[in-house]
Amino acid sequence: MGEEGDIISAMSEEGQEFSTVAQLIAEEPSIQTALVIMIVGLIGIAVVYRKVNSWASKKRFSYSRPHVSDFVRTAMLPFLAFALITATNVYINSVGLFAVTEAALAAGEINPAVTFAKILDSINFLVIGHTVAHLIPIIISKKEKIKLEHDDYDAWFDKQGYSDDDGDLYHKCFKWIPPKLVPEDLTEEEFQKYLKTEEGRKFLEEFRTTKGNPVGSYEKKVDDPFELWKKSERNKYEKYFEKCITGKNQSGRKLKPGAKPEEIYPIDVWREEKRLQDFEPIIPSNRPPGYARKKREGVPMSAKKIMPLGIFAAVIIGIVSWWGVDLFVLATATGGLAIGIGFALQDTMQNYFAYIFIKKDKVIKVGDRVTLPSGYNGLVYKITPRVTYIRHGLNESLAIIPTKQIVSSEIINFTKEFKLVPATIEVGVSYLNDPRQVEAILKKIGKRAMKEVKDAKGHHLARQKRCPYLAEHKQSCGCDKKIHVEIGDGPVVRFNNFNDSALDFAVRVFVRDYGSQFKMKSDMRVIMYEEFKKYDIRIPWPIRTVYQGDEKREAQEIGQLDEKRDKLVDEYGVSKESGSAEEE
Repeated sequence: MGEEGDIISAMSEEGQEFSTVAQLIAEEPSIQTALVIMIVGLIGIAVVYRKVNSWASKKRFSYSRPHVSDFVRTAMLPFLAFALITATNVYINSVGLFAVTEAALAAGEINPAVTFAKILDSINFLVIGHTVAHLIPIIISKKEKIKLEHDDYDAWFDKQGYSDDDGDLYHKCFKWIPPKLVPEDLTEEEFQKYLKTEEGRKFLEEFRTTKGNPVGSYEKKVDDPFELWKKSERNKYEKYFEKCITGKNQSGRKLKPGAKPEEIYPIDVWREEKRLQDFEPIIPSNRPPGYARKKREGVPMSAKKIMPLGIFAAVIIGIVSWWGVDLFVLATATGGLAIGIGFALQDTMQNYFAYIFIKKDKVIKVGDRVTLPSGYNGLVYKITPRVTYIRHGLNESLAIIPTKQIVSSEIINFTKEFKLVPATIEVGVSYLNDPRQVEAILKKIGKRAMKEVKDAKGHHLARQKRCPYLAEHKQSCGCDKKIHVEIGDGPVVRFNNFNDSALDFAVRVFVRDYGSQFKMKSDMRVIMYEEFKKYDIRIPWPIRTVYQGDEKREAQEIGQLDEKRDKLVDEYGVSKESGSAEEE
């Protein structure tokens, strides 16, 4: 019982420490004076830190080296705080602020000097906790950016340079080595002929086999191509920043660093925007102010941004425990409150965890084309922990659904994993036309569409095994990349049905994404109209026709072009491949 009594007595005394210290502060003028000095000092530090932070955020260094800038600004706060605490300690020791008698110490009274030292230590711990809590996310973020930078370098290598490179940077870093064996799809004679000229070697370097594979290899011409590329990218950003602040941009207006809303992209945002634009150059002032920030509104804090709160909360709990506060009572009170809040926010928490699963499993992402269970079809515009926004493809409307519905319902995603969408045109032709001839003409239409239909940047909309530009000694536009399934060498033509008034055909090509199919279909119909008119392929009216001896005359008219159409059969052939499971 004696030992248990001592433990209970000690716990009781420890629990009273905090309240005793509060009384001491209220009764001791010397501690009050020291605390006033500390508070004034902390306010001064906060003002200085805010001013320096505001000044630094407007400087070029903050935009071009954001992680170093954040690290320095974050580390400045503990430096000032430690300086203040050290100065306060020197002041206390030099003037003897706390006068304590031996009789008071013998009577068991709390030593004001020791108490104030503990207060200073607590402030030290808070400053250290705050600093560590904010430096760790900066370091983690820097590591993530380094990884993304290497991914960008890999994309640059795969593209053999970006369009905004200063000169032919790629070939300053790498030298193409021709293959030892004759590449597939080339004869020995052709291969040797190409090797003899610079233009021919350039053709071989850009050559892709029918399976989409390049030929030859590359060897480094410099010790560290990555560093040279990284320097080039920083030079591009410096030029971008210079054009922004000098007014030599699309708007002709001098943009201000640190303006609200943001007018100039920091380098990390600049790189992210380039990734979204397939590494095309970023034009200064091409977007409205605050465009990047507006696009990211509603996106919750990531784990590394929440981390400072957790670390700082742990530091506060440790300090509270050090001062003798009973954590069991505190945990009991907050636990009951947390349970009540949990029940009240049940739906909110379900949506939040659904958001985490979506991000982790990459079920959908911004920009994906999806169809909801209701049949609504659109683009994923924004995903938040509470709701997800789906924008109609023609900007007709915006569907807002609970985020948990994405993981609890059947969602059709047209974009995930596959960069391949069929664009199919169905057409009916006259019974008087030869089906074999029609099929050959439709194959010609499909091949024309694959080669001629392009976007505003000159990139082919159709996916194909080998980019048509390669045959013209030009660099591939990328239409022969990202093909993960067998699509054949050209368009697919099918004779579908004997209809009441027509023979039903369909011609299909694959395009690069869901939205591209609409332009492809439109342009392919125009090409179809031209070719049908050229070869007298007739699309009958949807009516019943009673023939009285005219059928023979029409057959003779159509037969006049049989020889011309048969040449197309010889040139383009007819489909010999068997059907696949994907068609059913």
